[in-house]
Amino acid sequence: MSDAPVFLNHLGIVCALGTDVASVRTALFRADAPAGVAVDDTLVPGHALALGKVVDTLPSLDHHPVQLRGRNNALLRAAYMQIQDSVQQAIERYGPARVAIVVGTSTSGIGEAEQAMAHWQQHRQWPAGFHYVQQEIGAPSRFLAAESGARGPAWTISTACSSSAKAMASAARLLRAGLVDAVITGGADSLCEFTVRGFMALESVSAERCNPFSTHRHGINIGEGAALFLMTRAPGPVRLAGWGETADAHHISAPEPQGIGAIEAIGQALARAKLSPAQIDYVNLHGTATPQNDAMESRAVTAALGSGVPVSSTKPLTGHTLGAAGAVEAGLCWLAMTDNPAYRLPPHWWDGAADPALPPLAFVAPGDRAKGPLRHVLSQSFAFGGSNAVLVFGGE
Repeated sequence: MSDAPVFLNHLGIVCALGTDVASVRTALFRADAPAGVAVDDTLVPGHALALGKVVDTLPSLDHHPVQLRGRNNALLRAAYMQIQDSVQQAIERYGPARVAIVVGTSTSGIGEAEQAMAHWQQHRQWPAGFHYVQQEIGAPSRFLAAESGARGPAWTISTACSSSAKAMASAARLLRAGLVDAVITGGADSLCEFTVRGFMALESVSAERCNPFSTHRHGINIGEGAALFLMTRAPGPVRLAGWGETADAHHISAPEPQGIGAIEAIGQALARAKLSPAQIDYVNLHGTATPQNDAMESRAVTAALGSGVPVSSTKPLTGHTLGAAGAVEAGLCWLAMTDNPAYRLPPHWWDGAADPALPPLAFVAPGDRAKGPLRHVLSQSFAFGGSNAVLVFGGE
């Protein structure tokens, strides 16, 4: 069963573009003006920053114990509710022990912890609605197990910005090994002051909508969101055709300048999918708009895939959702590959001033369309510490 195909049968998604598949699809393909990211001056007092914030009300978690409450899990529930019926059908068909959960995150309940710490500093006691377990990295997978009733293997992966892409690869390995029959997989991350100030300390945050690959780029927009798939061996609209994972360990926060680890991860993903570079129809770039990431990524894409494949970074729309980025951007690729009769491509919103020091890439302009259905799409996630993850998706 090691080569059995695995499919992304159903998608639930919430991010700055919207809180369901329909709203995210509409906002993603807008050609008149970019949606999603907006200036916010409430998260970090005294600093107006462009953030990918989910502004709609999230579902209640009151039916769960306090240990499982928090914004990260509320984002997860918003995504899960969109695939709930399909998950329950899988549990009924295969049994709860044959349905696994593999998700990625980097924040988990840090936001709740920082709010609790502020309360403790003022009152010298913890607030009633806080439990230290909320901030544990394993909280998202525990929450989904409680929410869904799935009783198969359940774990959370936290490798910074490659977390949920690696979770999806891990889920595919579970299925191919025959250990389970269905996996709830994806990831979530929530905005919190701790994370944003951390990137501010690195001088990596832009106060305006980020401008990836521009000569004027000067940093990222932090975002939040969640995306979940029901992954099975039963045929579905999108196949996870291949994946590649490397760890070049070049630097704690800076990427390896020539993209050696990224190139190897792309090569692994193509080999596993049994595809040549020429067969890739579109690439969703990591595209953080930081000087070093964009320089590395442009070199890696050119070396591994050439300069002619259509590419875009969707982070000017969603913000960088950190540990959720791999899953959220996989969701955007899924939307481009399904129910898209006009063959619209996710646009690359920027000022068009290409950095002359970087290899040129074929950026998708707003309103651009493919010549036909997207058959093979590649998505890249690159993280601190040189953790690289690349996913390749195949269409029907």
